[in-house]
Amino acid sequence: MNAALDIVAGEEVIIRRRGTLGHIALNRPKAINSLTLEMVRSIASALDEFAEDPGIAAVLLTGEGERGLCAGGDIKAIQASASKDDGWAETFWREEYRLNAVINGYSKPYVAIMDGVTMGGGVGLSAHASHRVVTEKTRLAMPETGIGFFPDVGASWLLSHAPGEVGTYLGLTGQMIGAADTMLAGLADHYVATTRLEDLYAALEALPADASFEQVGDVIESFEDIAPEGDLSGHKPLIDRFFGESSMEAIIAGLKADESAFAADTLATLETRSPTSLKVTLAMLRAGRQSRDLETCLEREFGGTASTVISHDFHEGVRAAVIDKDRNPKWQPLRLDDVGEDIVEAYLTPHVRPLF
Repeated sequence: MNAALDIVAGEEVIIRRRGTLGHIALNRPKAINSLTLEMVRSIASALDEFAEDPGIAAVLLTGEGERGLCAGGDIKAIQASASKDDGWAETFWREEYRLNAVINGYSKPYVAIMDGVTMGGGVGLSAHASHRVVTEKTRLAMPETGIGFFPDVGASWLLSHAPGEVGTYLGLTGQMIGAADTMLAGLADHYVATTRLEDLYAALEALPADASFEQVGDVIESFEDIAPEGDLSGHKPLIDRFFGESSMEAIIAGLKADESAFAADTLATLETRSPTSLKVTLAMLRAGRQSRDLETCLEREFGGTASTVISHDFHEGVRAAVIDKDRNPKWQPLRLDDVGEDIVEAYLTPHVRPLF
């Protein structure tokens, strides 16, 4: 075994071998394991080494601390880079999106434990996995429209292939969901109570080195339970009706015309989001539904980051959410009607430097 697999990579990612299990643990608990470029590189390197190690049957991804797997990318660092135009943000997105593609096509079983907060980049590290586990503590969201961005890390592929319009709803609203709804949306496969996780890890460690994807799945299923009922299933008919429209204006009109509490709550949420982000997100999701694979969607999303870093709404959204924390962003344009097709199309334009 390569000794490098037993060391702490920096202080932000712990990489170790547990029997035949390669374990990657995100280790920034105070920041809910938010991703830095160094963490992305450490994870990518570990996956390369685990893939080549004949003694490793499967890879396990977890997050240190009690709060969650990963709250996303280090958005303050990204915004600071965009302000300086130093290229760091582009490098981060490029390497992060490539990592998402590696995870999606990984040669060995990859088990992601989506325990606690799992947002943005955390979804990218986990929802593309071959085996995706949620717990009673799972709180998943793609909240990018609230910071002047759009759901990325391959979300335009994942959400556009969710049942009905559940993915459209989640991408536009940024709604946080629990375990059952995460599985309903097709973003997770198994529910395991947190009290059984350590026993699950021990069972995975004991797998033979040549264990198949099916064998890993069987082990997880032996610890599986029924997730507490979520909220989305009861609202799915309304979600499919409202969010099946082809434009944001039509979605908003449908919500305004309905007298249900769900419609009122959803409308109130959308009215706090960046109008530009809403239109761009809807366009990304509709394009994702017609795309041939994840890589095509990641390439499109990467192109969108070039418009993001120079947009008013991204800098204003990050300011309001994580810098000044006044939760009062001043979006420009302020009205959906003022977000022209030229603005949206700029986000859908391929990047000058291809991702793949």
